[in-house]
Amino acid sequence: MTEQEQRDLVVKEAYSWIGTPYRHQAMLKGVGVDCALILLAVFREAGLIKDIEIPDYHVQWHLHRGEEKYIKLISQYLKPTTDPKPGDVGLFRFGRLVSHSVIVVDYPLVIHSAAESGVILDNANDGSFRDRLYGFYTFWGK
Repeated sequence: MTEQEQRDLVVKEAYSWIGTPYRHQAMLKGVGVDCALILLAVFREAGLIKDIEIPDYHVQWHLHRGEEKYIKLISQYLKPTTDPKPGDVGLFRFGRLVSHSVIVVDYPLVIHSAAESGVILDNANDGSFRDRLYGFYTFWGK
């Protein structure tokens, strides 16, 4: 399978999650998912990764810590990129640390799970995203 076919699978799978409610530490399409576990679900269903065991985490973990755990975990599977393409991941700072992720559709269009709205297609240049971008990560070319 080509890289473009893999990227297309990731985006297609991400779209299939739209409308799933936000549920902390959940990962069941149509029932609930949070912004971290949607990445795991989408990349797993696209056949790019196997299950990854994620330890329990408090809903506000990013407000009371100093260690960039999100980046540490992501960096095991993805590498930084400055040229986001469909299927790549965007990371954003909310609170003290990187604590939110999105799947790039066609930047700035992204799919993500938000507490207020569940999984949606959104513009990452608007609203609460503005000035919070940490960077982009890619699965490909690692």
